[in-house]
Amino acid sequence: MRNALAITALLAATLAPIAALANTVDASLIPDGTYTVKVEKVQDNAHITVKMDNGIETTLAARPGVSFGKVKSNDTVKLSVVGGKVPVYIVE
Repeated sequence: MRNALAITALLAATLAPIAALANTVDASLIPDGTYTVKVEKVQDNAHITVKMDNGIETTLAARPGVSFGKVKSNDTVKLSVVGGKVPVYIVE
């Protein structure tokens, strides 16, 4: 029993810093503005996962009428965020 507790504590101490590095943020918490981001993953035509300049990772949704169909992973994209959604973007 003591060994299992010690192993669990060791694993928790080892994995905590890794979990802290996953700086994923809800898109609705990002202030409205224009950002340059790197695309990590295109989920579908309406959702992309990006990494911002400050290291924050988030999944952004396109507003109706906007499509991420031409975006690819590793693209650098300049986009606007309004209310957690992307109304306009350009691939640089």
